[in-house]
Amino acid sequence: MTAVDRPRTYTGKATVRTDEIEGGTRMMELIGNLPNGVVGVQASGKVTKEDYEAKLIPAVQATIEAQGKVRLLYVLDDDFDGYSLGAMWQDTKVGMGHFRDWERIAVVTDADWLEKSVQAVGWLMPGEVRGFDEDDLDDARAWVTEGLA
Repeated sequence: MTAVDRPRTYTGKATVRTDEIEGGTRMMELIGNLPNGVVGVQASGKVTKEDYEAKLIPAVQATIEAQGKVRLLYVLDDDFDGYSLGAMWQDTKVGMGHFRDWERIAVVTDADWLEKSVQAVGWLMPGEVRGFDEDDLDDARAWVTEGLA
């Protein structure tokens, strides 16, 4: 079982499947049951460009169109193995393309180096960025949704 309970579906305008693509399992899934204005994703294995294009980018764009800003809950599972080069490029494009639209980003991981990296570079983002241990998923969810209905 992963850190976030199933099922994970995005209930906004850009609804996408979260289970399979052409017979394979997705490495990025959307987390449901979050308030408007918050996009949640859970990553496992190696995240690809296709994961970004099918999951994160449509959800972020739909949220920004509807709310004007976006908050992100990003959960990295224990078996998270990094990003493909295409995924890194997509991450840069979505981050920089919506640079002023990020309100809060909570990154949940048990990898100490990732949590420290998030804290070290978080000041570069115009919104607030915090790293959380996987055991603190509820705290991360509470923080990223704070003040939203």
